[in-house]
Amino acid sequence: MGESDLILKDVRITRQGAPLIALDCRIGPGEVVTVMGESGVGKSTLLSFIAGFLPPAFEAEGRVLLAGRDITALPAHARRIGLLFQDDLLFPHMSVIENLMFAVPQGVKRATRRDLAGKALADVALDGLEDRDPASLSGGQRARVALMRVLLSEPKALLLDEPFSKLDAGLRDQIRRLVFAKARERRLPVLLVTHDARDAEAAGGPIVTLQVSQTNLPK
Repeated sequence: MGESDLILKDVRITRQGAPLIALDCRIGPGEVVTVMGESGVGKSTLLSFIAGFLPPAFEAEGRVLLAGRDITALPAHARRIGLLFQDDLLFPHMSVIENLMFAVPQGVKRATRRDLAGKALADVALDGLEDRDPASLSGGQRARVALMRVLLSEPKALLLDEPFSKLDAGLRDQIRRLVFAKARERRLPVLLVTHDARDAEAAGGPIVTLQVSQTNLPK
């Protein structure tokens, strides 16, 4: 087992006793594994289990291993997993820089948090927008802020829940490239869930196709 791998071992998720997901998967550092399937097959449920907030309507077995640790029983905040969703979920009552500073791990001095947040903005060509209201940003700018906010939390793995689906076609390709490049740069194992084959093609890694009551293996 690699020291930075994300491993799903004998994961089985059911709903009211009915099988929903069966999956074994290993994701190496900087690798993207794509989970594909139509709405309702359990893609987002799988991410919820990995991240530590599986809804009570579901039951799960199996283990989640990350960077050499079994994190299956840990609370969500202790798992060191970053998530990007369809919506950017930026806090509307905070400025852009405050949104980013909020993500920096506790214990870091305020001045250092601000410096890290400013560097993160500059890293995605958004320097100068520190004091802007998130609502005043374009869709692409908001997507870049959301990405850097996740990365500032210092995750050890990244989960992507169709984060490109609400972007227009041209912007979607740009943000895809940015997200995958930043993940590779930080050597993060990435699990992407999507129903869009273009996302899987851009990810360039193994593909898992989810179907109800099927053992799903990378092909």
